[in-house]
Amino acid sequence: MPSTLSGRTVLVTGATSGIGYETARRLAELGATVLLHGRTPEEAQAAADRLIATAGIDGTRLRPLAADFTRLEEVEGLARAVVRDHPRLDVLVNNAAIPAPERHTLTADGNEIAFQVNFLAHYLLTDLLASALTTGPGGRVVNVSSALHRTAAIQWNDPQRVRRYSRLAAYAQSQLALTVFASDPRVTAVSVDPGICETGLLPLYGHEGAPASEGARHVVRLCDPATEIANGAYYDRSERVAPAPAATEDRTVKRLNKLADLLVGHTA
Repeated sequence: MPSTLSGRTVLVTGATSGIGYETARRLAELGATVLLHGRTPEEAQAAADRLIATAGIDGTRLRPLAADFTRLEEVEGLARAVVRDHPRLDVLVNNAAIPAPERHTLTADGNEIAFQVNFLAHYLLTDLLASALTTGPGGRVVNVSSALHRTAAIQWNDPQRVRRYSRLAAYAQSQLALTVFASDPRVTAVSVDPGICETGLLPLYGHEGAPASEGARHVVRLCDPATEIANGAYYDRSERVAPAPAATEDRTVKRLNKLADLLVGHTA
């Protein structure tokens, strides 16, 4: 029986390792065309080569793309390349993430680095790809979030955490923002906590995690058009649960959009 993902086009950010890599692998196995994003062209190409060599993936199903999310102009370039070559995009998986560093770090764009890489870059990318995602019916966004979003507060007066910085609070804020953003009405979107897995983020959570392929399974299920989704829904692995209360408040969604527009330079 052909997979319902067959013939679909999916962009996976942060697809060179961990859950992103395993998500790309599974989607390609199921017949999707995977736009495989990496920080540099070399990293993206190496991940594609690895999938072809070790997982037997058909190379025609993979399109390596690059953008360094610490530079918003590269995010804009990525979006332009996707829209040019794939005017219809079925799914965007906002997966790329970094643990916030020990020391407070600002990007060249002036944003706290985890807030930019984990949230603002995805906010900008989703906004720029909204037309491609709504070309056909059923376009969707899957935000890979974290249960740590429940511990977070968005510091509206100091989103860059200049006055008080803690790496865990900065990371958690980025995850809450991403989860709130799923409630935005522009494109149908959901968030998923894939569980604690053996990835580069593991030190934030503890010493042991499930294989990344296990986390990827929950992400892939939400990419599948056979899985019905409601905008703003939040999943703990495969179970739909309520996110933090702030994540579904209309007022918070609007306030976050206003802040994000300002920080990515979209002052419309």
